[in-house]
Amino acid sequence: RLVAMLSACLRSHARIRRPLLPFARLASSESLHTPVIEGWSSQTLMQSREPLLFTPGPLTTSASVKQAMLVDIGSRDARMVAVIKEIRELLLEMAGVSKESGWECVLVQGSGTMGVESIVNSCVPSPEKGGRLLVASNGAYGLRMAKMAEMYGIPTDIIQYDETGRVRPEDVGAALKKHKYSHVGCIHHETTAGTLNPIEEIGATIRDVDPDCRFFVDSMSGFGAYALDLEKANVAYIVSSANKNIEGVPGFSFAICRRDALQQGVFARSLSLDLLAQWKGLEANGQFRFTPPCHALLAFRQALAEHHAEGGVEGRRARYEANFEVLKKGMAEMGFHPYLDDEAQGCIITTFLFPDDKHFDFPRFYRELSEKGLVIYPGKLTKANCFRLGTIGRLYPRDFQILLLAIRETLVGMGVKLPVTQAKSESDSILTG
Repeated sequence: RLVAMLSACLRSHARIRRPLLPFARLASSESLHTPVIEGWSSQTLMQSREPLLFTPGPLTTSASVKQAMLVDIGSRDARMVAVIKEIRELLLEMAGVSKESGWECVLVQGSGTMGVESIVNSCVPSPEKGGRLLVASNGAYGLRMAKMAEMYGIPTDIIQYDETGRVRPEDVGAALKKHKYSHVGCIHHETTAGTLNPIEEIGATIRDVDPDCRFFVDSMSGFGAYALDLEKANVAYIVSSANKNIEGVPGFSFAICRRDALQQGVFARSLSLDLLAQWKGLEANGQFRFTPPCHALLAFRQALAEHHAEGGVEGRRARYEANFEVLKKGMAEMGFHPYLDDEAQGCIITTFLFPDDKHFDFPRFYRELSEKGLVIYPGKLTKANCFRLGTIGRLYPRDFQILLLAIRETLVGMGVKLPVTQAKSESDSILTG
Protein backbone atom coordinates (compact mmCIF):
# COMPACT_ATOMS: atom_id res chain seq x y z
CA ARG A 1 0.00 0.00 0.00
CA LEU A 2 2.84 2.38 0.88
CA VAL A 3 4.59 1.64 -2.41
CA ALA A 4 1.37 2.35 -4.30
CA MET A 5 0.97 5.69 -2.50
CA LEU A 6 4.57 6.70 -3.23
CA SER A 7 4.17 5.68 -6.86
CA ALA A 8 1.13 7.91 -7.15
CA CYS A 9 3.15 10.78 -5.68
CA LEU A 10 5.87 10.20 -8.25
CA ARG A 11 3.38 10.26 -11.11
CA SER A 12 2.04 13.57 -9.87
CA HIS A 13 5.53 14.98 -9.26
CA ALA A 14 5.78 16.50 -12.73
CA ARG A 15 2.24 17.83 -12.70
CA ILE A 16 2.61 20.02 -9.61
CA ARG A 17 2.92 23.64 -10.67
CA ARG A 18 5.46 25.24 -8.35
CA PRO A 19 7.46 28.13 -9.79
CA LEU A 20 11.22 27.68 -9.82
CA LEU A 21 11.84 31.37 -9.27
CA PRO A 22 9.57 34.38 -9.03
CA PHE A 23 10.67 35.67 -12.43
CA ALA A 24 7.64 34.82 -14.54
CA ARG A 25 6.03 38.19 -13.94
CA LEU A 26 7.42 41.67 -13.64
CA ALA A 27 8.05 43.13 -10.20
CA SER A 28 4.93 44.47 -8.52
CA SER A 29 6.17 48.05 -8.61
CA GLU A 30 6.50 47.81 -12.38
CA SER A 31 3.21 46.03 -12.86
CA LEU A 32 1.33 49.20 -11.93
CA HIS A 33 2.51 50.75 -15.18
CA THR A 34 3.44 47.78 -17.37
CA PRO A 35 1.27 44.90 -18.61
CA VAL A 36 1.97 41.52 -17.01
CA ILE A 37 4.32 39.55 -19.27
CA GLU A 38 4.13 35.76 -19.50
CA GLY A 39 7.24 34.69 -21.37
CA TRP A 40 9.39 31.70 -22.24
CA SER A 41 10.14 30.79 -18.63
CA SER A 42 6.50 30.59 -17.60
CA GLN A 43 5.65 28.54 -20.67
CA THR A 44 8.48 26.03 -20.27
CA LEU A 45 10.37 25.91 -16.95
CA MET A 46 7.34 26.58 -14.79
CA GLN A 47 5.05 23.99 -16.29
CA SER A 48 6.33 21.41 -13.84
CA ARG A 49 7.85 21.08 -10.43
CA GLU A 50 11.55 21.85 -10.17
CA PRO A 51 13.48 18.64 -10.99
CA LEU A 52 16.02 16.98 -8.75
CA LEU A 53 19.43 16.65 -10.40
CA PHE A 54 21.27 13.43 -9.61
CA THR A 55 24.30 14.69 -11.51
CA PRO A 56 27.88 15.75 -10.67
CA GLY A 57 27.19 19.40 -11.50
CA PRO A 58 25.43 21.57 -12.38
CA LEU A 59 23.33 20.30 -9.53
CA THR A 60 20.31 20.95 -7.35
CA THR A 61 20.76 24.17 -5.37
CA SER A 62 18.93 25.54 -2.35
CA ALA A 63 16.14 28.07 -2.66
CA SER A 64 18.29 30.65 -0.88
CA VAL A 65 21.15 30.20 -3.38
CA LYS A 66 18.69 30.79 -6.21
CA GLN A 67 17.19 33.76 -4.41
CA ALA A 68 20.62 35.38 -4.03
CA MET A 69 20.69 35.81 -7.82
CA LEU A 70 17.52 37.92 -7.86
CA VAL A 71 19.49 41.11 -7.28
CA ASP A 72 21.22 43.16 -9.96
CA ILE A 73 24.54 44.58 -8.74
CA GLY A 74 26.99 46.39 -10.98
CA SER A 75 30.26 44.64 -11.67
CA ARG A 76 32.27 47.63 -10.37
CA ASP A 77 29.96 48.34 -7.43
CA ALA A 78 31.54 48.39 -3.97
CA ARG A 79 29.17 45.64 -2.85
CA MET A 80 30.34 43.34 -5.66
CA VAL A 81 33.98 44.11 -4.87
CA ALA A 82 33.27 43.13 -1.25
CA VAL A 83 31.62 39.87 -2.33
CA ILE A 84 34.62 38.96 -4.49
CA LYS A 85 37.01 39.70 -1.62
CA GLU A 86 34.99 37.58 0.81
CA ILE A 87 34.81 34.66 -1.63
CA ARG A 88 38.57 34.64 -2.17
CA GLU A 89 39.25 34.75 1.58
CA LEU A 90 36.71 32.04 2.42
CA LEU A 91 38.04 29.69 -0.26
CA LEU A 92 41.56 30.00 1.13
CA GLU A 93 40.17 29.28 4.59
CA MET A 94 38.30 26.22 3.28
CA ALA A 95 41.54 24.97 1.72
CA GLY A 96 43.33 25.33 5.06
CA VAL A 97 45.79 27.96 3.79
CA SER A 98 46.09 31.75 3.84
CA LYS A 99 47.71 34.73 2.16
CA GLU A 100 49.97 35.04 5.20
CA SER A 101 51.30 31.52 4.58
CA GLY A 102 52.00 32.29 0.91
CA TRP A 103 48.80 31.28 -0.91
CA GLU A 104 46.48 33.12 -3.28
CA CYS A 105 42.99 32.52 -4.68
CA VAL A 106 42.20 33.57 -8.25
CA LEU A 107 38.66 33.55 -9.66
CA VAL A 108 38.32 32.78 -13.38
CA GLN A 109 35.19 33.31 -15.49
CA GLY A 110 33.74 30.25 -17.19
CA SER A 111 33.59 26.53 -16.55
CA GLY A 112 35.98 24.45 -14.50
CA THR A 113 37.75 23.45 -17.69
CA MET A 114 38.66 27.11 -18.24
CA GLY A 115 40.18 27.26 -14.77
CA VAL A 116 42.27 24.17 -15.51
CA GLU A 117 43.36 25.61 -18.85
CA SER A 118 44.35 28.91 -17.23
CA ILE A 119 46.97 26.99 -15.22
CA VAL A 120 48.27 25.01 -18.20
CA ASN A 121 48.24 28.11 -20.41
CA SER A 122 49.93 30.43 -17.93
CA CYS A 123 52.18 28.36 -15.72
CA VAL A 124 53.79 25.65 -17.86
CA PRO A 125 56.75 27.05 -19.85
CA SER A 126 57.53 26.34 -23.47
CA PRO A 127 59.94 23.45 -24.15
CA GLU A 128 62.70 25.99 -24.86
CA LYS A 129 62.33 27.17 -21.25
CA GLY A 130 62.17 23.72 -19.73
CA GLY A 131 58.44 23.08 -19.86
CA ARG A 132 57.28 19.48 -19.92
CA LEU A 133 54.06 18.09 -18.44
CA LEU A 134 53.38 14.63 -17.03
CA VAL A 135 49.68 13.74 -16.66
CA ALA A 136 48.60 10.76 -14.56
CA SER A 137 45.21 9.93 -16.09
CA ASN A 138 42.48 7.43 -15.32
CA GLY A 139 39.65 9.07 -17.22
CA ALA A 140 38.43 11.71 -19.64
CA TYR A 141 39.46 14.71 -17.56
CA GLY A 142 43.11 13.73 -17.29
CA LEU A 143 43.16 13.29 -21.06
CA ARG A 144 41.54 16.71 -21.42
CA MET A 145 44.33 18.29 -19.38
CA ALA A 146 46.90 16.63 -21.64
CA LYS A 147 45.06 17.82 -24.75
CA MET A 148 45.25 21.42 -23.53
CA ALA A 149 49.00 21.19 -23.12
CA GLU A 150 49.45 19.60 -26.54
CA MET A 151 47.48 22.42 -28.18
CA TYR A 152 49.91 24.93 -26.61
CA GLY A 153 52.90 23.01 -27.94
CA ILE A 154 53.93 21.76 -24.50
CA PRO A 155 55.66 18.35 -24.53
CA THR A 156 53.29 16.05 -22.66
CA ASP A 157 53.55 12.46 -21.46
CA ILE A 158 50.63 10.46 -20.08
CA ILE A 159 50.63 7.65 -17.54
CA GLN A 160 47.39 5.98 -18.62
CA TYR A 161 45.34 3.80 -16.30
CA ASP A 162 42.14 1.89 -16.81
CA GLU A 163 39.05 3.82 -15.70
CA THR A 164 38.67 1.40 -12.77
CA GLY A 165 42.22 1.94 -11.48
CA ARG A 166 43.65 4.57 -9.17
CA VAL A 167 46.81 6.49 -10.00
CA ARG A 168 49.80 4.78 -8.36
CA PRO A 169 52.35 7.15 -6.77
CA GLU A 170 55.22 4.77 -7.56
CA ASP A 171 54.44 5.05 -11.29
CA VAL A 172 54.68 8.84 -11.07
CA GLY A 173 57.99 8.52 -9.22
CA ALA A 174 59.38 6.17 -11.84
CA ALA A 175 58.43 8.58 -14.66
CA LEU A 176 60.10 11.49 -12.85
CA LYS A 177 63.30 9.48 -12.56
CA LYS A 178 63.23 8.76 -16.29
CA HIS A 179 62.60 12.32 -17.55
CA LYS A 180 62.77 15.86 -16.22
CA TYR A 181 59.29 17.42 -15.89
CA SER A 182 58.41 20.97 -14.90
CA HIS A 183 54.88 19.97 -13.88
CA VAL A 184 52.77 16.93 -12.98
CA GLY A 185 48.97 17.03 -13.35
CA CYS A 186 46.36 14.71 -11.84
CA ILE A 187 42.61 14.62 -11.19
CA HIS A 188 41.55 14.41 -7.54
CA HIS A 189 38.13 12.83 -8.06
CA GLU A 190 37.88 11.54 -11.64
CA THR A 191 34.15 11.62 -12.41
CA THR A 192 34.44 9.51 -15.56
CA ALA A 193 33.86 6.50 -13.31
CA GLY A 194 33.92 8.11 -9.85
CA THR A 195 37.52 7.24 -8.95
CA LEU A 196 39.21 8.93 -5.98
CA ASN A 197 42.98 9.30 -6.46
CA PRO A 198 45.58 9.36 -3.61
CA ILE A 199 46.66 12.98 -4.05
CA GLU A 200 48.68 13.34 -0.84
CA GLU A 201 50.73 10.23 -1.60
CA ILE A 202 51.32 11.33 -5.20
CA GLY A 203 52.43 14.79 -4.07
CA ALA A 204 54.79 13.36 -1.47
CA THR A 205 56.39 11.15 -4.12
CA ILE A 206 56.91 14.14 -6.41
CA ARG A 207 58.60 16.04 -3.57
CA ASP A 208 60.89 13.12 -2.79
CA VAL A 209 61.99 12.54 -6.40
CA ASP A 210 62.09 16.11 -7.76
CA PRO A 211 61.43 18.96 -5.31
CA ASP A 212 61.48 21.49 -8.18
CA CYS A 213 58.58 19.85 -10.05
CA ARG A 214 55.23 21.63 -9.59
CA PHE A 215 52.16 19.52 -8.75
CA PHE A 216 48.86 20.62 -10.34
CA VAL A 217 45.56 19.12 -9.11
CA ASP A 218 42.17 19.31 -10.81
CA SER A 219 39.86 18.94 -7.79
CA MET A 220 36.64 19.85 -9.56
CA SER A 221 34.64 17.14 -7.80
CA GLY A 222 36.77 16.80 -4.69
CA PHE A 223 37.21 20.29 -3.24
CA GLY A 224 34.66 21.18 -0.59
CA ALA A 225 33.82 17.57 0.29
CA TYR A 226 37.19 15.82 0.59
CA ALA A 227 39.71 17.43 2.93
CA LEU A 228 43.18 17.77 1.43
CA ASP A 229 46.28 19.06 3.20
CA LEU A 230 47.82 21.16 0.43
CA GLU A 231 51.16 21.49 2.17
CA LYS A 232 51.44 17.77 2.90
CA ALA A 233 50.30 16.97 -0.65
CA ASN A 234 52.98 19.26 -2.12
CA VAL A 235 50.31 20.97 -4.26
CA ALA A 236 51.31 24.10 -6.17
CA TYR A 237 47.93 24.72 -7.85
CA ILE A 238 44.47 23.29 -7.21
CA VAL A 239 41.40 24.14 -9.28
CA SER A 240 37.68 23.67 -8.64
CA SER A 241 34.37 25.14 -9.74
CA ALA A 242 31.42 27.04 -8.28
CA ASN A 243 28.84 24.44 -9.26
CA LYS A 244 30.22 21.36 -7.51
CA ASN A 245 30.50 20.49 -3.81
CA ILE A 246 30.02 24.04 -2.58
CA GLU A 247 26.62 23.95 -4.36
CA GLY A 248 26.69 27.21 -6.26
CA VAL A 249 25.69 27.71 -9.88
CA PRO A 250 27.86 27.62 -13.03
CA GLY A 251 29.72 30.77 -14.01
CA PHE A 252 33.26 30.66 -12.69
CA SER A 253 36.05 28.46 -11.40
CA PHE A 254 38.82 29.21 -8.94
CA ALA A 255 42.49 28.40 -8.58
CA ILE A 256 44.24 28.23 -5.22
CA CYS A 257 47.97 28.61 -5.80
CA ARG A 258 51.25 29.01 -3.98
CA ARG A 259 52.13 32.65 -4.53
CA ASP A 260 55.62 31.94 -5.78
CA ALA A 261 54.30 29.40 -8.31
CA LEU A 262 51.63 31.85 -9.45
CA GLN A 263 54.15 34.67 -9.88
CA GLN A 264 56.27 32.42 -12.07
CA GLY A 265 53.30 31.89 -14.41
CA VAL A 266 54.47 34.40 -17.00
CA PHE A 267 53.94 32.15 -20.03
CA ALA A 268 50.33 32.98 -20.94
CA ARG A 269 49.36 32.19 -24.52
CA SER A 270 45.89 33.68 -24.08
CA LEU A 271 44.60 37.08 -22.96
CA SER A 272 41.44 35.94 -21.17
CA LEU A 273 43.08 32.86 -19.57
CA ASP A 274 46.14 34.72 -18.27
CA LEU A 275 46.03 33.62 -14.62
CA LEU A 276 48.79 35.94 -13.43
CA ALA A 277 47.13 38.99 -15.03
CA GLN A 278 43.79 37.96 -13.50
CA TRP A 279 45.37 37.79 -10.05
CA LYS A 280 47.12 41.15 -10.48
CA GLY A 281 43.81 42.72 -11.47
CA LEU A 282 42.03 41.30 -8.42
CA GLU A 283 44.83 42.48 -6.16
CA ALA A 284 44.90 45.97 -7.70
CA ASN A 285 41.23 46.93 -7.37
CA GLY A 286 39.33 43.82 -6.28
CA GLN A 287 37.69 43.49 -9.69
CA PHE A 288 37.75 41.06 -12.58
CA ARG A 289 39.62 42.30 -15.65
CA PHE A 290 36.57 41.54 -17.81
CA THR A 291 32.84 41.27 -17.06
CA PRO A 292 32.38 38.99 -14.02
CA PRO A 293 29.46 36.54 -13.58
CA CYS A 294 27.82 38.78 -10.99
CA HIS A 295 24.76 36.65 -10.25
CA ALA A 296 26.81 33.46 -9.99
CA LEU A 297 29.13 35.20 -7.53
CA LEU A 298 26.20 36.30 -5.36
CA ALA A 299 24.82 32.76 -5.40
CA PHE A 300 28.23 31.36 -4.48
CA ARG A 301 28.59 33.73 -1.53
CA GLN A 302 25.32 32.35 -0.17
CA ALA A 303 26.45 28.79 -0.93
CA LEU A 304 29.63 29.37 1.08
CA ALA A 305 27.54 30.47 4.06
CA GLU A 306 25.45 27.30 3.79
CA HIS A 307 28.57 25.13 3.44
CA HIS A 308 29.93 26.63 6.67
CA ALA A 309 26.59 26.19 8.47
CA GLU A 310 26.50 22.50 7.53
CA GLY A 311 29.84 21.90 9.22
CA GLY A 312 32.26 22.76 6.44
CA VAL A 313 34.06 20.07 4.47
CA GLU A 314 33.37 17.33 7.03
CA GLY A 315 29.67 18.14 7.35
CA ARG A 316 29.16 18.34 3.61
CA ARG A 317 30.92 15.04 3.01
CA ALA A 318 28.88 13.35 5.77
CA ARG A 319 25.63 14.16 3.95
CA TYR A 320 27.03 13.03 0.61
CA GLU A 321 28.19 9.76 2.14
CA ALA A 322 24.75 9.22 3.68
CA ASN A 323 23.23 9.78 0.24
CA PHE A 324 25.71 7.33 -1.30
CA GLU A 325 24.98 4.60 1.25
CA VAL A 326 21.22 4.82 0.63
CA LEU A 327 21.81 4.74 -3.13
CA LYS A 328 24.29 1.84 -2.98
CA LYS A 329 22.00 -0.30 -0.80
CA GLY A 330 18.88 0.39 -2.83
CA MET A 331 20.57 -0.23 -6.18
CA ALA A 332 22.06 -3.50 -4.87
CA GLU A 333 18.56 -4.71 -4.02
CA MET A 334 17.76 -4.31 -7.73
CA GLY A 335 20.95 -6.10 -8.81
CA PHE A 336 23.06 -3.00 -9.59
CA HIS A 337 26.52 -2.62 -8.07
CA PRO A 338 29.09 0.18 -8.43
CA TYR A 339 31.49 -0.24 -11.33
CA LEU A 340 34.45 0.53 -9.05
CA ASP A 341 35.70 -1.38 -6.03
CA ASP A 342 35.40 0.16 -2.57
CA GLU A 343 39.00 1.43 -2.47
CA ALA A 344 38.63 3.52 -5.62
CA GLN A 345 34.99 4.59 -5.24
CA GLY A 346 34.24 8.09 -3.95
CA CYS A 347 30.89 9.36 -2.66
CA ILE A 348 30.35 12.04 -5.32
CA ILE A 349 29.21 10.06 -8.35
CA THR A 350 28.68 6.35 -8.97
CA THR A 351 28.77 4.44 -12.25
CA PHE A 352 26.41 1.51 -12.86
CA LEU A 353 26.61 -0.78 -15.88
CA PHE A 354 23.52 -1.34 -18.02
CA PRO A 355 21.38 -4.41 -17.25
CA ASP A 356 21.95 -7.42 -19.50
CA ASP A 357 18.31 -7.41 -20.54
CA LYS A 358 16.91 -6.95 -24.04
CA HIS A 359 14.06 -4.85 -22.66
CA PHE A 360 16.35 -2.19 -21.20
CA ASP A 361 16.36 0.98 -23.30
CA PHE A 362 18.49 3.76 -21.83
CA PRO A 363 16.93 6.69 -23.75
CA ARG A 364 13.50 5.58 -22.51
CA PHE A 365 14.87 4.98 -18.99
CA TYR A 366 16.36 8.47 -18.91
CA ARG A 367 13.24 10.09 -20.40
CA GLU A 368 10.78 8.46 -18.03
CA LEU A 369 12.83 9.37 -14.96
CA SER A 370 13.14 12.93 -16.27
CA GLU A 371 9.35 13.09 -16.74
CA LYS A 372 9.06 12.19 -13.05
CA GLY A 373 11.32 15.15 -12.24
CA LEU A 374 14.43 13.03 -11.59
CA VAL A 375 17.43 13.79 -13.83
CA ILE A 376 20.29 11.28 -13.99
CA TYR A 377 23.57 11.33 -15.93
CA PRO A 378 24.63 9.34 -19.01
CA GLY A 379 27.81 7.30 -18.88
CA LYS A 380 31.32 8.37 -19.87
CA LEU A 381 33.22 5.08 -19.85
CA THR A 382 35.03 4.05 -23.03
CA LYS A 383 34.66 0.29 -22.54
CA ALA A 384 31.24 -0.22 -21.00
CA ASN A 385 27.64 0.91 -21.47
CA CYS A 386 26.63 2.63 -18.25
CA PHE A 387 24.84 5.45 -16.50
CA ARG A 388 25.94 7.59 -13.56
CA LEU A 389 24.15 8.82 -10.45
CA GLY A 390 25.45 11.85 -8.57
CA THR A 391 24.99 12.13 -4.82
CA ILE A 392 25.91 15.82 -4.42
CA GLY A 393 23.92 19.04 -4.50
CA ARG A 394 21.08 20.02 -2.18
CA LEU A 395 19.87 16.42 -1.90
CA TYR A 396 19.22 14.26 1.13
CA PRO A 397 18.76 10.51 1.75
CA ARG A 398 14.97 10.87 1.35
CA ASP A 399 15.51 12.14 -2.20
CA PHE A 400 17.40 8.95 -3.01
CA GLN A 401 14.56 6.85 -1.64
CA ILE A 402 12.32 8.60 -4.16
CA LEU A 403 14.84 8.03 -6.94
CA LEU A 404 15.19 4.34 -6.12
CA LEU A 405 11.44 3.83 -6.16
CA ALA A 406 11.23 5.60 -9.51
CA ILE A 407 14.06 3.49 -10.97
CA ARG A 408 12.32 0.29 -9.87
CA GLU A 409 8.98 1.46 -11.25
CA THR A 410 10.54 2.47 -14.57
CA LEU A 411 12.43 -0.80 -15.00
CA VAL A 412 9.33 -2.87 -14.23
CA GLY A 413 7.36 -0.77 -16.71
CA MET A 414 9.95 -1.56 -19.37
CA GLY A 415 9.71 -5.29 -18.68
CA VAL A 416 13.21 -5.57 -17.19
CA LYS A 417 13.55 -8.55 -14.85
CA LEU A 418 14.63 -7.73 -11.29
CA PRO A 419 17.14 -8.22 -9.83
CA VAL A 420 19.11 -7.37 -12.95
CA THR A 421 22.31 -8.94 -14.19
CA GLN A 422 24.75 -6.23 -15.22
CA ALA A 423 26.50 -6.55 -18.59
CA LYS A 424 29.93 -5.25 -19.56
CA SER A 425 30.53 -4.32 -23.17
CA GLU A 426 33.82 -3.59 -24.88
CA SER A 427 32.06 -1.39 -27.45
CA ASP A 428 32.93 2.30 -27.57
CA SER A 429 29.56 3.11 -29.17
CA ILE A 430 27.99 4.46 -26.01
CA LEU A 431 26.28 7.58 -24.79
CA THR A 432 28.62 10.06 -23.20
CA GLY A 433 28.01 13.12 -21.08
